[in-house]
Amino acid sequence: MTKKNRRVDIYLILILLLALFLYGWNTWNAGTANTYYTAAIKSMTMSWHNFWYAAFDPAGFITVDKPPVALWFMAISAKIFGLHGWSIVLPSVLFGVGSVYLIYKMIAPKFGVIPGRLAALVMVLTPIAVADSRTNNMDATLIFFLLLAGWFLQKSVDKAKLRYLFISFALIGIAFNVKMLQAYMVVPAMLLYYWIAAKKKWPKRAGWLMVAMAVLAVFTLIWPVSVDSTSASKRPYIGSSQTNSVMELAFGYNGTQRLLGQSTGTGGRFPGMGNNKTTTKTKTGTNQAMPGGTGKAPTGAPGGKMPTGAGGKATGKAPTGMGGRNRGMGGGAGGGAFDIGTAGITRLFQTSLGRQISWLLPFAIIGFISAFAYYIDRKKRWYQLTQQQKELLYWIGWGVPVFAFFSVASFFHPYYTIMLAPPIAALVGIGAYTGFKQFKSLSLKNWRTYLLPLAFLSTLALQAYYVATYYLWLTWLLAVAGVLLTILAFGFKAKKQLKPISIVGLVALLLAPGWWSLTPTLASESAQIPTAGPDLLNQSGGGMGNGGGMDGQGLSTTTLNYLLKHQGNAKYLFAAPDTSAAASVIIKTGKAVMAIGGFNGTDPSLTLKQFKALVAKGEVKYYLSSGKGSSTAITKWVEKYGKKLNISGSSSTTTTSKTASSKTTANNPGTTAPQKPTTTGGPNGAAAGNRTARPSMPNNATAKTRGTTRQGDFGGFGGFGGQNQTIYDLTSAIKKSNQ
Repeated sequence: MTKKNRRVDIYLILILLLALFLYGWNTWNAGTANTYYTAAIKSMTMSWHNFWYAAFDPAGFITVDKPPVALWFMAISAKIFGLHGWSIVLPSVLFGVGSVYLIYKMIAPKFGVIPGRLAALVMVLTPIAVADSRTNNMDATLIFFLLLAGWFLQKSVDKAKLRYLFISFALIGIAFNVKMLQAYMVVPAMLLYYWIAAKKKWPKRAGWLMVAMAVLAVFTLIWPVSVDSTSASKRPYIGSSQTNSVMELAFGYNGTQRLLGQSTGTGGRFPGMGNNKTTTKTKTGTNQAMPGGTGKAPTGAPGGKMPTGAGGKATGKAPTGMGGRNRGMGGGAGGGAFDIGTAGITRLFQTSLGRQISWLLPFAIIGFISAFAYYIDRKKRWYQLTQQQKELLYWIGWGVPVFAFFSVASFFHPYYTIMLAPPIAALVGIGAYTGFKQFKSLSLKNWRTYLLPLAFLSTLALQAYYVATYYLWLTWLLAVAGVLLTILAFGFKAKKQLKPISIVGLVALLLAPGWWSLTPTLASESAQIPTAGPDLLNQSGGGMGNGGGMDGQGLSTTTLNYLLKHQGNAKYLFAAPDTSAAASVIIKTGKAVMAIGGFNGTDPSLTLKQFKALVAKGEVKYYLSSGKGSSTAITKWVEKYGKKLNISGSSSTTTTSKTASSKTTANNPGTTAPQKPTTTGGPNGAAAGNRTARPSMPNNATAKTRGTTRQGDFGGFGGFGGQNQTIYDLTSAIKKSNQ
């Protein structure tokens, strides 16, 4: 190895340190992050059975709605360091930093260290990449494995080693077990790249690709087939599936429904979320459409009504944004749980998604054209591609299918758009370098000379549009800077002053997305629906650890203590229709809680006959009814034959944010010991992880009735927060029902 090759790239080190700061700073205030998955992590640390299946509860009754690979890393971290906010998000932080490094390693050897550094920097300063890397969701893990697969694919071509090809496709199979079919979105790019880049005759290329696809299938199916082939009595129910099958979950709820709209688990399909023309005015703009194309609340909400205020009357206002000024369902921070804009080719440029991912998208598109033209070999025919052009086709092959999916899909959250971060980063880094070279060396008569100014001005124009509703002065600054720097660039074309002008232009390009990327870090955000934007800094409790939220904080200290005291030999502390109240109780106590309907409250995990058998054996002694799933046979039976408990003093405890600008309170989960006032910091009123959301009740609303508690935040989908929760004693229910 030469001395030059051993030299440390100090700029790369600084970029990686910046990534570590943005992704990891203040994660020790992450709270419980995504409580739905945090409960599973807690359960997975308690037994190998739960670890293998990604069980939501310690008893291994039901799983979460995703495969276990990402959660395995988080559970290992929690087992080593204990269950803390920082320990459960540590794998995401490290995978996020690792993704930045892989971007550099994939770009620098092919295009040079400057494009590699630029691509890595753009990856770091992609707002949704920062927000995703600070949570215990699966997205940062997924991106790392996809990039690692791409890196091994490059090695298979460069070194002509088949083992690297097979490792590459095996990693995609592992990525499937991170977030299912989403991992397959890069497979077309991989097939295209190997076909055009491998130095083998086409019959061998075809044959080895077939073998690689077989390897992909094997690593994809190892876990799902092993689970589905296990007797249902010996494993948990597969959460969010309708047939207790991992394969059905993969190709249904986490597959076709993502494209066509959710049709299970909500009581109604969401045909094109955000595609309606009904809008509400918010800080982030006016195109904040409600899902379903109706302008109404989600179909899964009780009665389809708008959220109510503390007095029970409709507020007349649209749900507020996840990660926004008020963390509810629509708009805030440029992308609420449902705020995915209007379907069509312009969707990713709209504010709903654009403020999270698209700040540099125009530059990436024009940068691809610039780079593809720059690396043409004039001595070859037009169809004879250079190695750099083949690399470019890999990145555009990654970006185009993902862009198309998000343009038309009906059932996804804005933070899924991190899938576009790697190709955008790569094409911006390469395109900025080639655009500068073309602008500097070519004459004004050559069309390629104008690609860099076009990319620069169009991108700044889009950014000025994005920031207009927040900082009007920044809009004007970007506009003036764009025009002035362009004039200066033409004035000093081919002179030494062009380089510092270009550096200032790069700073101007990264100013707004850089600020958006900094906001999750400043706000200590680790939200269940990750987002970025200035609204994170303007809400009550901002900057003091915005993890948690949405965790079904419905049980008061009195109620929880009662259940703990009287559980006896029952296997489950209580049963509930969904995971909303169960998650926080599992995290706090480690006790088994049966979430019968899974996250959405609609999984057919138990029949009434099976539930009665569990009650008869004494495994289930208490049932928490919250109004959700009230039409199910189990809930009807419980309410008819169970004994409604009147637990004195069981109204929810409240805590007051120390940093709130006004006296805003937030319901605090019941605990076995008094808690100091804390800020939940997580988004109120959105669904956990990768699913739909509900508006929440006002933070200061508490129950006045004895024997019931109020659910201020929530973790499941089946209805709004703030519903009455009633505990039923089932010890005499079987006897009563038999009379």
